Amino acid sequence: MSSTVVSDFSSIPVISYPTSFEDHEKFIIALQNALISTGFFYLSDAPVPPSTISTLVSYIPKLFALPQTEKDKFAMINSPHFLGYTKLGTEFTKGKVDWREQVDIATPMKSRWNGEEEERWMNVWGPSQVRSFFLGGCYIRRNDAPRKYPDESVLPGFRDAIINYQSEVTKLGNRLIKYISEALGLGPDGLAKFYDVQEKMQHRGKIVSYPVPETGDGERGQGVGPHFDAGFLTILLQASPHPGLQVQNLSGEWIDASPIPGTFVVNFGRALEFATQGIVRATSHRVLSPPATAEWRKIGPRYSVPFFHNIDMCVRMGDKEKWRLEFPEHILRLRDARGKLGNTDSINYGEFLTEPSGKVQLFGRIKSHPDVGERHYPELFNQFFPNGLPK
Repeated sequence: MSSTVVSDFSSIPVISYPTSFEDHEKFIIALQNALISTGFFYLSDAPVPPSTISTLVSYIPKLFALPQTEKDKFAMINSPHFLGYTKLGTEFTKGKVDWREQVDIATPMKSRWNGEEEERWMNVWGPSQVRSFFLGGCYIRRNDAPRKYPDESVLPGFRDAIINYQSEVTKLGNRLIKYISEALGLGPDGLAKFYDVQEKMQHRGKIVSYPVPETGDGERGQGVGPHFDAGFLTILLQASPHPGLQVQNLSGEWIDASPIPGTFVVNFGRALEFATQGIVRATSHRVLSPPATAEWRKIGPRYSVPFFHNIDMCVRMGDKEKWRLEFPEHILRLRDARGKLGNTDSINYGEFLTEPSGKVQLFGRIKSHPDVGERHYPELFNQFFPNGLPK
């Protein structure tokens, strides 16, 4: 098995999910190239039921069409775990407003925070299901717990649709990580130590709406600014035909990653880049607002559903004795053939070498959602925003 990497790229590869031994060999080679060269690829033929996808997609316009008073009932501002609804104009990337509306979701998890102030960062991950909490290892209903979904009476079936989707993409992510490990010459379980303690990890996602500007003549604003993702990998469903997603190559050029029907977009995060000592490429990317034209106003907002596959929140990449991986020589040669990762417009999540994974996640959440940070993590908020909330 051999792969040829490139030092730069001008398009995003499309890779078909393997269904046979012959497909498997081709898939591993293509995946190896994507891991080292582009950091992004389209995944076709993924084993996620089309009905699961179409059911979720059918709910997205209904979700954002809810009255503002209903959406505010499950607002993120009330969640120390940064889960729930975020309205337009309250999220930031590199100090600039991201023009999008979203609902942050997550797989079930009990908060690991023990009440000690120095470990408060462990509260960044916690329960996200409707009025539910842990008791004896199981989720049960509880009327006074924070709500993260609309009431069933308001949007019947939505909760089941999103939970079913989360379940399917979680399974897909687990399979992809084994393939990634194999493509890096580590065997299928070579990355298992980063995620084998399920009680200390939580996968997260967003349902996002990027509105078309009401005025203008073709201008493109910031849907979300240039950034890296934090976790091991992201599985993105582009749920409408709009352009907008762009990926930055090593020359600093922005490459369009427009929707391709029947595919997911998969990209690798900073945790995987740091875990592999820079062999895997976490690629800078951004989303431009839909074009401000009559045509796109008629179609409506751009919708997307990114799902972030994370690692154990207690992993400390700087502890090389525990977390360092040893790679075969042919993988190191491929990395060297690509060359060093270039300068990009993204700088986030550089703390992985000095802080536990969960704390790095918390830093990123506070920078993106300063209003939530101010309410639930005031000391850290003051460090990042000494002059108060950004305008």
